[in-house]
Amino acid sequence: MAGGAKAAAVAKKLTKSTKSKKGTRIHTKVHFYRPTTLSLERKPKYARKSVQAKNQLDHGIIKYPLTTESSMKLIEDSNTLVFIVDIKANKRQIKQAVKDLYQIECDKVNTLITPRGLKKSYVRLSKDFDALDVANRVGVI
Repeated sequence: MAGGAKAAAVAKKLTKSTKSKKGTRIHTKVHFYRPTTLSLERKPKYARKSVQAKNQLDHGIIKYPLTTESSMKLIEDSNTLVFIVDIKANKRQIKQAVKDLYQIECDKVNTLITPRGLKKSYVRLSKDFDALDVANRVGVI
């Protein structure tokens, strides 16, 4: 009987499935959505950029004041200074740069890009400041 019991045990093992039903999932949707995999944080061996990008305010927004006849007329008549500025600078940055460089308040800033590819800005000074005095201090006149 020992041999028969042994054979019965082996037969029972063969008929019994080794895989458990615990791991299978019942799909309730028609579409299959790919499961999300583990996304690890990047640990680069070296920096991809050799030099950090400079802040635009650091390399000087205002290039130089314009000293043409028409800009002189604007200085005298409408209390406005004319500058050639960085092409990427916006009006807020120009206003702040003028305030920092020349310690003056400005009412508004108008800009245009010339056909030569330069950005020209018209800085209208507030009533408290005179454009002629500022132009003399800057060295325009």
